[in-house]
Amino acid sequence: MAKKKGRRGRACVVVLGDIGRSPRMQYHALSLARQASLEVDIVAYGGSESHSALLEHQSVHIYKMKQWPTIPPGLLKILKPFVLVLKPLIQLLMLLWYLCFKIAAPDVFLVQNPPSVPTLVAVKLASWLRQSAFIIDWHNFGYTLLALSLGRSSRFVTLYRWFEKHFGKMADASLCVTKAMQHELAQNWGIKATVLYDQPPEFFHPTTLEEKHKLFCRLEKNLTQPDGIQDCATIVDDPLQKDLNGNLFSVLVDDNIVSKSDRPALIVSSTSWTPDEDFGILLEAALMYDRRVAAILNEDNSIKEEVLWNEMSGEKQYLYPRLLFIITGKGPEKQKYEEMIKRLRLRRVAFRTMWLPAEDYPLLLGSADLGVCLHTSSSGLDLPMKVVDMFGCGLPVCAVSYSCITELVEVEKNGLLFSSSSELADELLRLFKGFPDACDELKLLRNGALETGSSARWDVAWEQNAKPLILEVISKNVC
Repeated sequence: MAKKKGRRGRACVVVLGDIGRSPRMQYHALSLARQASLEVDIVAYGGSESHSALLEHQSVHIYKMKQWPTIPPGLLKILKPFVLVLKPLIQLLMLLWYLCFKIAAPDVFLVQNPPSVPTLVAVKLASWLRQSAFIIDWHNFGYTLLALSLGRSSRFVTLYRWFEKHFGKMADASLCVTKAMQHELAQNWGIKATVLYDQPPEFFHPTTLEEKHKLFCRLEKNLTQPDGIQDCATIVDDPLQKDLNGNLFSVLVDDNIVSKSDRPALIVSSTSWTPDEDFGILLEAALMYDRRVAAILNEDNSIKEEVLWNEMSGEKQYLYPRLLFIITGKGPEKQKYEEMIKRLRLRRVAFRTMWLPAEDYPLLLGSADLGVCLHTSSSGLDLPMKVVDMFGCGLPVCAVSYSCITELVEVEKNGLLFSSSSELADELLRLFKGFPDACDELKLLRNGALETGSSARWDVAWEQNAKPLILEVISKNVC
């Protein structure tokens, strides 16, 4: 093996997943290029489009590996033991091919964990062969995610945890996402990690009224004319909207954009549609809101839904608004929940599921009235990045309560916490009473979210916490 050389001016970011759905690793790559002046190679799977800032940067080069083929569920059950062995072996060989032969030798490998198998062994071996440093960015613990499907008592989970700990300790340095995770790594794993909180990058910011109007004009068909759906957002009896380039939320009048007083309250939730996010809580809360508002208003259940919806989209004012939930994201349980939504028959709540381009997602967050986070964390030690993005856009959040969420969400300052669907329904009633003008508590939370989002940004946090660590590791690895 050749002797170590001087600095190569390169870094490699490794993600055994869809790089387009790994925002933190995209931000790492951008910061390595912009702030550390390194050439950056990304080795990951394709699938979703990455942010344009990454694609357009001349010093960032993306290498997309081939995905493991999708196996039908019935066949997967039969072949599960075989797949558990073969899949990581093929992934290991593919990673080694890219890390050792396809890319130029880097000064440092920065790898996302989880998944741990076979990523950590592949990167450790590649770092040894190529005389490079090896840093792990701990987002969560892989064995806890595996335990969601196999159970904590599974021998596979026990083996996975040993593997994750053993190879985790071989890294030259570690980053992690919370103080709680830092403590766990130090006390029970013997790993010293530096906390780098997720922070919003510069493209997550409050949205102007003009930006909101243009966004909702682009999304108008998806919002008001979804295939096969009739609900409180689909019937719009406003001639101005057709004549003057309007949408569900605003209208253009004499070259001025005006927010509509009868617009629905917009709530956004981003989900990966996986078992660690119980979307059923949100559906139950929506149903409770729907029924409780009807009871508060002493509404006649015999009134036809179409009549009620036309009143809502007209000039009639209600103490509680219609709610429109836009759910973004991709994942395995999406279709199951979409079928559940269709069966709910809600009168004043509507749902839309969609996948937005990377440039439109911040605009949507900045245009919403409230964010909802259902993330519970398989380990109880990580924080939802989606909430960080929401705060960056000045969007207050209602989030599921778990052990370390208060490192991010400050109750009654930038958001609220809930532990059940009933608590979430109570919070929706509390925050949206008098919407859009007389909901003072929601306005206070928005101010708090704006303050949180503007107080720290990714590039500043990376400069202070990650850059010194990465440069120190590189310098120690150079002869």
